[in-house]
Amino acid sequence: MKRKTFIQLSSTLMAAPLVSPYYSFAQQDRLKNWAGNLTYSTGNVFYPTTVAEVQQLVKAHTKIKALGTRHCFNTIADSRDNLLSTSKMNQVLSLNTAEKTVTVEAGIKYGELAPYLHQKGYALHNLASLPHISVGGSITTATHGSGIRNGNLSSAVTGLELVIADGSIVHLSKAADPEKLNAAVVGLGALGIITRVTLAIQPTYMVSQRVFTDLPMAQVKENFEKIMSAGYSVSLFYDWQTDLINEVWIKSRIGTDTLPDQPEFYGAKAATKNLHPIIALGAENCTEQMGVPGPWFERLPHFKMGFTPSSGKELQAEYFVPLHHAVAAIEAVAKLGKQIGPHLFITEIRTIAADDLWMSPCRHQTSVTIHFTWKQETEAVLALLPQIEHALAPFTPRPHWGKVFTLAPKTLEARYAKLHDFKKLVAEYDPHGKFRNRFLESNIYG
Repeated sequence: MKRKTFIQLSSTLMAAPLVSPYYSFAQQDRLKNWAGNLTYSTGNVFYPTTVAEVQQLVKAHTKIKALGTRHCFNTIADSRDNLLSTSKMNQVLSLNTAEKTVTVEAGIKYGELAPYLHQKGYALHNLASLPHISVGGSITTATHGSGIRNGNLSSAVTGLELVIADGSIVHLSKAADPEKLNAAVVGLGALGIITRVTLAIQPTYMVSQRVFTDLPMAQVKENFEKIMSAGYSVSLFYDWQTDLINEVWIKSRIGTDTLPDQPEFYGAKAATKNLHPIIALGAENCTEQMGVPGPWFERLPHFKMGFTPSSGKELQAEYFVPLHHAVAAIEAVAKLGKQIGPHLFITEIRTIAADDLWMSPCRHQTSVTIHFTWKQETEAVLALLPQIEHALAPFTPRPHWGKVFTLAPKTLEARYAKLHDFKKLVAEYDPHGKFRNRFLESNIYG
């Protein structure tokens, strides 16, 4: 069967949502995602403030989906019936200094949680390039951050609270049921509504960031792992148009892997001012560079919390391949450079450590990710993605669950060894498909 891809949805209004005295309900105009490429399929959006309200909503509806900060570029969080936004469930619930964990409501953004932790003397091990995303939405799609020794954001989860289809609450923890937690953390919205998350924390730390320009591709091919291991987190920004990587961003953890102040890095030249990943854009919304030390949460993201991140009006796609295939995968995509160039803002290449999470693209493999920030030219991008996926096919790419891709369901099934077991757990928690939507029907059950 030909793979269906859902990107732009109808904007015709649905019937007005039911009014409840227990929680606020949505606007009648349909919401859009952050980039504006997707209009959600219903105007029925509920905004609970407590777990009890979530339970009531789940019991009251035969179909409902959780909605985070709307940073996904595909329909993974969409519903034609009812949406439940966790945006008003955004508090820190407890800080356990003995166990070195923090428990938060699922709707809290990393940019809100991080300053609190730092003030208390603690930190997370990793952050994504954007601090604007919610904890619940990020972990359920395996959103990742970077660093060759750093697991994705989901790998910090030590406990999870879910409201499942019958309205009851399930508590999972690494201590009591580690394998079921590994199954549920990257849950793709299929298991229930995440209401609370417990994350591992560590003592706070400082990071400095340096940027280098025009890294020769020959150096990437010869020294890829050394380059990507040069800091706590390293990103390559590339437009595929020349034999020079546009920019190298190196984030160094002060005291453990600080990069010396040097004019060159594998033939790349040290930047003389702060830069944006898209070099033609101003760097005002980017985190501080030039080796100036700062708290972890002000350096690990690429973009500041108070500014519009990245480009804004864009599409994103991203593919994870095993680290040992990194150079060959980059070379394969580079052959499509002429086709890619006119439609691309920038590509980011980064690494992520292996994890044990069933539906994580990094399960049991340290990975390199090839990320595309596209111009919002949907038709052209959707025509290019199959070509890129074909070029990467020898390296068994896994797509980012929250970004656009066209890989067939059978291909995805072959790349996730625990998919069958995952579907068994979904059947246990949601036997009648209350949390299913078109994305899950197509990609998991297709």
